[in-house]
Amino acid sequence: MSEKSEKKSLPAIPVEVLDQLLAGGDIKDAFASGGLFDALKKALAERVLNAEMDHHLEREAEKDQNNRRNGVGRKTVLTDTGSMEIAVPRDREGRFDPQLIGKYQRRFPGFDEKILSMYARGMSTRDIQGHLLEIYGLEVSPDLISTVTNAVLDEVALWQNRPLEVTYPIVFFDAIRVKIRDEGSVKNQAIHIALGVRHDGRKEVLGLWVEQNEGAKFWLRVMNELKGRGTDDILIAVVDGLKGFPDAINAVFPEAMVQTCIVHVLRNSLDLLSWKDRKPVAAALKGIYRAPNAEEAEKALTAFEVSPWGQKHAAIGQIWRRQWSQIIPFFAFGADVRKMIYTTNAIEALNAKLRRAVRARGHFPNEEAATKLLWLVLQRTQKDWTMGAREWSAAKSQFAIMFGERFIQAAA
Repeated sequence: MSEKSEKKSLPAIPVEVLDQLLAGGDIKDAFASGGLFDALKKALAERVLNAEMDHHLEREAEKDQNNRRNGVGRKTVLTDTGSMEIAVPRDREGRFDPQLIGKYQRRFPGFDEKILSMYARGMSTRDIQGHLLEIYGLEVSPDLISTVTNAVLDEVALWQNRPLEVTYPIVFFDAIRVKIRDEGSVKNQAIHIALGVRHDGRKEVLGLWVEQNEGAKFWLRVMNELKGRGTDDILIAVVDGLKGFPDAINAVFPEAMVQTCIVHVLRNSLDLLSWKDRKPVAAALKGIYRAPNAEEAEKALTAFEVSPWGQKHAAIGQIWRRQWSQIIPFFAFGADVRKMIYTTNAIEALNAKLRRAVRARGHFPNEEAATKLLWLVLQRTQKDWTMGAREWSAAKSQFAIMFGERFIQAAA
């Protein structure tokens, strides 16, 4: 059975019921603020609240607690179309806290999600306020929007400290740059991301870290954090070639194979060139990372160094030589595993979505604002990560041979 056929369809509403509800009125009025749909929403909400009260009193009776209804209270809540007053039942002991709309909740279910969705698209508090007023006629204060988005920080903290898998076959470490206001000026800061590949090939973002000056001490702290959250082993760590990064990883995960991201090496190489030289030099460098093994790769690097392009841009050969011990590990694998590692499609696709949201926002007033936005984008992105990469089924057998019990433990 297909996934689509398994989805639950909406219940059919008899035509007679619709006719009775509309009662010959203008259908446009049904969608307007205070129209039929708002009336239905109010009636259904109050019916659910009364059902919740009945259930609450039944549970109170089971505990031999003498409690009963005590009238209703009036409460104004914000909805997608405007404000609405609903009657909320009360109990004499004041212990009733409804699930549909909590005691201190002032927004109808779905309203917070709308604000968070706009925030995740890079809209500022002022943009959201203007959009709600223009489209829905809702006058929402900046404080209310900030309250909704700030509530995300609690979820971010829980997510950032959640337990992790014991073993990750691959973890990509990367960063994106964001502009954050600091003491009256806007500065570039790096938000670092760890993207893990689980034993079944599915992706999982392990965490977000904001740091202006990344170095060995920072990455050692990150590795210890991952260790403290339950990860005992990383088979392959793909990094961006920063000095001290491999040492920080191996200090905590001594058996991890550290692989420099080929995409980053290529970018660093091509950044030294004029636009007209980039295309031919990129083509010349393909012979290195597409070589069948490490020996042939080194021959290709030597050939590039003595070629006219290598002679003209000697710094490129030096970049590759400095990181050579972290460039060659993936040559031990076949094409399927190499494609997963050196193309880094997983982390590049994720970064593209994050950068899109960051560009829409421009800059952030503080680190918390940037973290909220990126976390919301991640949560929406991860909903689509239901399957592993196409290459994973073939890659698993290579991991099992290369890493033996370490990989088998990840799948246990």
